[in-house]
Amino acid sequence: MTDFADIHTSLNPELGRTGGEFALKTRDDNRLAVDALLPLAHRRIEIFTSDLDPPLYDRSPVVEAMTRFALRHRNCRIRILTHDVEPAVKGGNRLIELCRRLSSYAEIRRTHEDYRERSDTFLLVDDYGLLERKLATRFEGRVSFKAPLEVRRLRSEFDEVWERSSTDPELRRLHL
Repeated sequence: MTDFADIHTSLNPELGRTGGEFALKTRDDNRLAVDALLPLAHRRIEIFTSDLDPPLYDRSPVVEAMTRFALRHRNCRIRILTHDVEPAVKGGNRLIELCRRLSSYAEIRRTHEDYRERSDTFLLVDDYGLLERKLATRFEGRVSFKAPLEVRRLRSEFDEVWERSSTDPELRRLHL
């Protein structure tokens, strides 16, 4: 597995075409991978995270990419599952505000209590893009731009959790 940090500047990834799996080792590797994946989305973005992962997702490039995605693609969908929303709400996480502004396209749900012990985190983009870390507390993971079987498997798990989860009242409240 090639390190993503070593090749990201020379790689012009295409979703569903750029093969291979790339290793992620640091926070910066993960940021580069998120920033490479999100602009490739055409239909859906799904994020499974314990705490909305502020070092990765509470950044201007992410909010801008998701906003462009929602405004360009009429039938798009952004779904985010998180275990704990309170720190994100108190910290003013930009993903929450984005989902409030683009509520027709984006939604955040708090995972059902049966799933809150999961320690992994992942980002799915359309039917091919994947960023996965087995431990949400660590930055070691992988990114792939052509992983249809893994994306299908993780989306199935995501859908199961999504159906049993609900919108947290903290997310509906406007904090002035």
